[in-house]
Amino acid sequence: MHTTLTEYARCVYGDEYRPTPPCDDGEHIERYFVERLTFAGADEVLAMLRELSPYLVDGYLPVWIRNLAYRLVLLQRPDEPDLMREAADSLYLHGPDWDDIAAGLRRRADALESAG
Repeated sequence: MHTTLTEYARCVYGDEYRPTPPCDDGEHIERYFVERLTFAGADEVLAMLRELSPYLVDGYLPVWIRNLAYRLVLLQRPDEPDLMREAADSLYLHGPDWDDIAAGLRRRADALESAG
């Protein structure tokens, strides 16, 4: 069993910066990873994102996994403007399909900062 979400993601998707460790637990089915991601805490998800994609434009995590991960973190931490901007930046990098959502996140972040 993988001890961290990052370790699990590294085994399923690989790592651009570090070798993928040998994994023998037989759970390298994407849906099992997504189940673990779905119920992970925000700190664990952010650790995975930042370790496997430290510059947003890199890493082997599929775009849909990154989008889901940021969505799950924002549900757990809805009032963090810096995190909203980080998620927006990730969305902007992956095509115009999510530009309206990214712009909305930036507006919410600005509104939170103005109100606080």
